[in-house]
Amino acid sequence: MTTKPTARQRHIAHLHLHAALSEAQYADVIELMSGVTPHVQAVPPDAVQLDLTSALRYFDLSPYDAVQLVKMRLKGFYGIDSSAGLAGNRMLAAMAADASAPGDTTWIRDGQAADWLHPRPVTALPGIGRATAETLNRYGLHTIGQVVDLPGGTLQRLLGAGPARLLTERARGQDPRPVTLAEPAAHMVADLVLERDCLDPAQHHRAVLGLADQIGQRLRGEGQVANRLTLTVRYADRSSTARTRGLTEPTAHSPALAGAALGLLASLGLQRARVRAFTVRAEGLLPARSAYRQLSLDPGDVRARAAEAAADRARRRFGPEAVRPAALAD
Repeated sequence: MTTKPTARQRHIAHLHLHAALSEAQYADVIELMSGVTPHVQAVPPDAVQLDLTSALRYFDLSPYDAVQLVKMRLKGFYGIDSSAGLAGNRMLAAMAADASAPGDTTWIRDGQAADWLHPRPVTALPGIGRATAETLNRYGLHTIGQVVDLPGGTLQRLLGAGPARLLTERARGQDPRPVTLAEPAAHMVADLVLERDCLDPAQHHRAVLGLADQIGQRLRGEGQVANRLTLTVRYADRSSTARTRGLTEPTAHSPALAGAALGLLASLGLQRARVRAFTVRAEGLLPARSAYRQLSLDPGDVRARAAEAAADRARRRFGPEAVRPAALAD
């Protein structure tokens, strides 16, 4: 009689980096982590995930001690403080990291996931948006444990078959996704860390507008255009939200980029959110000469592009602050 071999228990770490990192600094962190394990996945702008399973034998460390090694390297090499979550899959590790105080590590051991998850609010699960949460709350479902205990048919009637299945899997702590090192797509990033946590929607608007203008200037300066924009907002509680929007055509035109970025900001419905930082990421970059642009019969668009080209020439001659959008003028 033969027995079926059991799958090896995975040990996934999710680290929040308590620092405002430039794109180059973040790349240095990823390279440092690859010295511990080759299985490193970037979670920009300020987190990273590692599969430590194969590294434990090499370093002869427990999973918890391996995470402490990683945190000490971050502090020793780059002065970066971090908090961490450690669990058997990526979702649980990220949730554990979110629950960790700065400098701490939360370890969800094998067999403890259900007890750890059950009392937590259902909104702690990834992918639970406002509409889904409101639907569940109307029926008295506030915690993950209450969702797990609900008959599957009832949850399907509330949410639909697909969303109910995904919610059930997540509520039970299931996440088969591997930690994978993916080659980054061509992209360009502009970010802004605010001097203090900001509640003012007008300041949010101004910050995102300024970042979009920076991206436009850099794209045009390097002869590139973007296909997509991603806006990431980091909040005072260290959580973050990201939204991505495809552009109607590849562009480096600042008004088009600003319109897309502000549309993403509006879609987040921040209202009175306490915001700490914004990041605008231009993705799917192409050489401008190889991209198409739709013909426009609008004379205003022609004049705007001509004025933009003139402003770029003035910046090259007199410096980057020589010409600024009126909305950003002090």
